[in-house]
Amino acid sequence: MKISVFLSAQFDPAASAVHGLDGVLRQAVAAEEAGFHAVYLGHHYLAKSAFLQPVPLAGYLAGATTRIRIGFGVLLAPLLNPIALAEDLASLDVITGGRLTVGIGAGYRRRETAAFGVAWEDRLRRLREYVPALRSLWRGETLDLAGSWGEAPGASLPLRPVQPGGPPIWIGAFAEPAVRRAARLDAPWLIGPKGADAELEALLRVYRETLAEHGHPLERDYPMAREAFIAGTRDAAVAAVRPHLERQYAGYKSWDDAQALDIDRYMAEDCLIGTADDIVAKLRRWESDLGITEVSLRLQFVGGGQEETMEQIRRFGAEVVPRVAAAAPGEEGPR
Repeated sequence: MKISVFLSAQFDPAASAVHGLDGVLRQAVAAEEAGFHAVYLGHHYLAKSAFLQPVPLAGYLAGATTRIRIGFGVLLAPLLNPIALAEDLASLDVITGGRLTVGIGAGYRRRETAAFGVAWEDRLRRLREYVPALRSLWRGETLDLAGSWGEAPGASLPLRPVQPGGPPIWIGAFAEPAVRRAARLDAPWLIGPKGADAELEALLRVYRETLAEHGHPLERDYPMAREAFIAGTRDAAVAAVRPHLERQYAGYKSWDDAQALDIDRYMAEDCLIGTADDIVAKLRRWESDLGITEVSLRLQFVGGGQEETMEQIRRFGAEVVPRVAAAAPGEEGPR
C-alpha cells in the first residue's frame, strides 16, 4: 500500500499567502524526504479561505521535488474548458517529468457552477464527455469536439504528455450513481474522506460489478482519502485533532448541500487517528478487506499550525509509511 499526503493549500485571508505558500512547499519537500508516494491538491473557487489554485501550484511544487508524484484530489473539471484542461494538464505532466495524477470530480457547490455559467445538471454530462476526450487528445488523436463549453473541430494536441496515454485520471465520488459513473468511464474511483467500512464495502462491490459489466479490468488503483493524526496514545490523538475537525466541518456545513457530521463516529470509524499501531492495523485491514492500494492523508487542518503538520509528516514517515510498504506477516508483499 502507498501512503500520500493531501496538502491544504488554503489560508486565513488575514494571513500572508506568501508565508502560507512557503509552508505548503516545505510540507511537499518533507513528504518526499519521508518516503510518501504523492502529494495531492484540492480545488475550489469563491472559498472563504485564501485558496491557492492547484494547477499553478502543482507546477511550482514540481520544481522543488524530484520523485514524489503530484496530483489533484480533486480538480473541478466540469467548470473548465476541456481544451484548456488537456493543454494545461499535458503541460503539467511535462513540467513534473511524468509525475502527474489527475483526480477529477463533478463538484458539489452550486455557487461555483453558477459562477462559470455551467448548469447544475450539465456538470455531470461534461464529466462523462471530458474523460474520453482528454484520453484521446493525450494519445495524439484528432477529434471533432463540441459541447456547452464551445466547439473545436479537428482538435489535436501537439504537446504530448510524458506518461504514455497521458496522466492517469481518477474520479472522486460519494454516491452510488457517481461510483457507477466512474466505473463506466474505466477510471479508478477516488474514495473521499467519509464512509465507514461497511458502506465502502458495499460501494466497492457496486463499482467492481459495474467495471465487469462494461468489460473493464478489476486490477487497478483503488485510492482513498482520509483525515489522519498520530500520537503516542489514541486519547492524545483524539484530543489533539478533535478541535481541528470540529472547526473544519462546521465550516463545511455553511457550504452548499453539506451535511451534519457525527464527529465521534467519524473519528472512530472513518479517520486514521491514534497510535502508529492503531493506524497500521486499520490500513492493513483496508488493504486486505477492501483492496485499497493508496491512502492520501490530510495532516493539516483549519486552525492547525505549520509545525504541527510538519511533525505529523515526520511521524507518519517514520512510524507508518515503512510498515505498510512492507508485507504484513503471512503476506508475500504489498499490493
